[in-house]
Amino acid sequence: MTTSSSALPLLLEPSQLPASLDPAVFRLVDLSKSEQYLAGHVPGAVHLPPGSITSPAPVPGLLPDVASLQQILGSLGHHSELHYIVYDDEGGGWAGRFIWILDSIGHPHYSYLNGGLKAWQAENLPLEQQAHQAEPTQPTLTVNSDHSVTLDELLANLNNPDQVIWDARSPAEHRGDKVLAARGGHIPGAINFEWTAGMDPQHGLRLRADLAAQLQALGITPDRDVVTHCQTHHRSGFTYLAAKILGYPRVRAYAGSWAEWGNHPDTPIDL
Repeated sequence: MTTSSSALPLLLEPSQLPASLDPAVFRLVDLSKSEQYLAGHVPGAVHLPPGSITSPAPVPGLLPDVASLQQILGSLGHHSELHYIVYDDEGGGWAGRFIWILDSIGHPHYSYLNGGLKAWQAENLPLEQQAHQAEPTQPTLTVNSDHSVTLDELLANLNNPDQVIWDARSPAEHRGDKVLAARGGHIPGAINFEWTAGMDPQHGLRLRADLAAQLQALGITPDRDVVTHCQTHHRSGFTYLAAKILGYPRVRAYAGSWAEWGNHPDTPIDL
């Protein structure tokens, strides 16, 4: 049975995935590690290596350039009406980053398979090892900055009470005990809620049922402009996606993340 893309919600449970997907309308994309994709993936999924959607050092979190994006999405058979169904093997970091990329090219048609491969396996749903390729296209893409924040923008807005910074790194990184850049610590005022704390390990790494309440208690609330980051905007791919799923109307990524902020000589840092 083929389902129209408009029938699929943003958050899609494994049991809701249609048994048959029209390849002209849908693209099921696996952002798991390559060895995992070859060992077993959701039937029909094409593989997109996670490393392909990053940028070169020293700031790998930034959006790839337009030529790279056109190559990446062209390999998936991209067109303006294509509906992506995305998942990974880690609870949503890479899937969320890919959805941020789709937002950044103005492509609104996508769903996230809740919990990804872990939830699929937890329900004993079938896996396959056959690799799939999409019929490639040559899209012409335009990038927007509506879903991103630059270092300069963040600096200029640090004291804005309507903005909240969601630091998706570990508590040790936030405190400066674990240093992955020239300097350790956190952006002044940033609230730390580690990305994995938003996942439910008892339910295949699906979004926690109480995630909205947890964020509300911390002050990461939907009435504020939410800016999320980690080290390279991989872990914060999940937090960006989670805020969207929870209905937060204004969520953006600081894609430069700590790789940029912590290596900059003049940015303010708190410990």
